[in-house]
Parts: sequence; C-alpha cells; structure tokens
Amino acid sequence: MYERILLVDDNPIQAVTRKAILERVGLSVQTFTSARDALLFLQADVEKSIGLVIVDHIMPELSGTAFVRQLREWNPQIPVVVLSGLDEAEAEYQDYDVIFRPKPIAPDELQALTVRLLNAPVPPRTTT
Repeated sequence: MYERILLVDDNPIQAVTRKAILERVGLSVQTFTSARDALLFLQADVEKSIGLVIVDHIMPELSGTAFVRQLREWNPQIPVVVLSGLDEAEAEYQDYDVIFRPKPIAPDELQALTVRLLNAPVPPRTTT
C-alpha cells in the first residue's frame, strides 16, 4: 500500500487533473490550493501518512520556494517534487533536496516518478 501524496497547486484545474492522473495508478492524493493550508495540514498530520509532496513553484501568498523552505525546517526527509514552467527556477531549490521537473509533465512521467519515489528508501541525512 502506498503512502498518501500531498499535492499543492493554486490552480484547481491542474490540481484536480494531476490528482486524477495519480489516482489512476492506485495512489492516494490529498490536494491543497493553498500552500499555507498544506503546511498546516502537514504539521498536524499526527499519523505521518504523507510519503511525498508535489508542489507548484509559482503560487500566491507563499511561493513554492518558501513552502519547501518551511517544510524542510519541519521535515527534512520527506521527498519533494517541484513542478514549474520556469526552467531557471530550479536554482532556487538548490539547497532543499528536491526533484525539479519542468511543466508540462507527461502523465506517465508523473506516475512513474511518483511510484519510484514512494518505493525508494529515504537515505539518512547527516547534520553538520
């Protein structure tokens, strides 16, 4: 059984579409159109049942970069995929241990990447 995926995208159409794409291969997806609400949910997820976060780069209120920065302070190990239509945005995530993918992302690529990340063991992080 797969862990749930947290999908954060301020565009409801894209969020619903990606959720449907992932659910087609049996994945469980929790969506948010607000990065702030998604962070609150993650911090309150006492069961720690989210195994992967997929987040859009450009969002109002809290950008993808700010979202990932705050997430990493609280949970440095959860796998994160950042989607963006701006290739140059990848540099903003250099220090946050994310997988960056340009949009549009093909449905089969999104499915394969997600399944691979959920099945991959998380390497231990070292602190300096």
